[in-house]
Amino acid sequence: MGTPCHYALFELQPAFDIDLDMLSSRYRELARKVHPDRFADAGETEQRHAIEQSANLNEAYQTLKSPSRRARYLLTLQGREMPLEATVQDPAFLMQQMQWREELEELQEDADIDGVVAFKARLKASQQALNDSFARVWRDESQREEAERLVRRMQFLDKLSQEVRQLEERLDD
Repeated sequence: MGTPCHYALFELQPAFDIDLDMLSSRYRELARKVHPDRFADAGETEQRHAIEQSANLNEAYQTLKSPSRRARYLLTLQGREMPLEATVQDPAFLMQQMQWREELEELQEDADIDGVVAFKARLKASQQALNDSFARVWRDESQREEAERLVRRMQFLDKLSQEVRQLEERLDD
């Protein structure tokens, strides 16, 4: 018996556009039911089962909550296993990555907090545009290559946002 589909856990249809509020409230509801503390007096097997269920639920929630992880998961459901760090056959995006990295380094050197805030806003807009593009191509079977390319771009932007947040925290200190 395999792990149930992440979507099935939350009684959702596999789709890229999902109701995140509904996802969160379903998650809270299910998390309460399977929380290991509720099984403190139960037998060892039941406790282990509760811990497993709780871990699966958490993994499913983290995956569906993140647009890039959700997109990647959808491709996996269709049997398209994507290597996590796929080489980006995407010269235009490689150029863009280098520009972003240079810009971020300059912001760090100048300790430019306003620049970081502006950079973060542009990054968010780029992420939203990628999400929209993925939602469009996802519906079209013939666009799988493009969907994978977009997921790789999304993953890069996730990593970059994380670095921006860390820089922001360092500059705030």
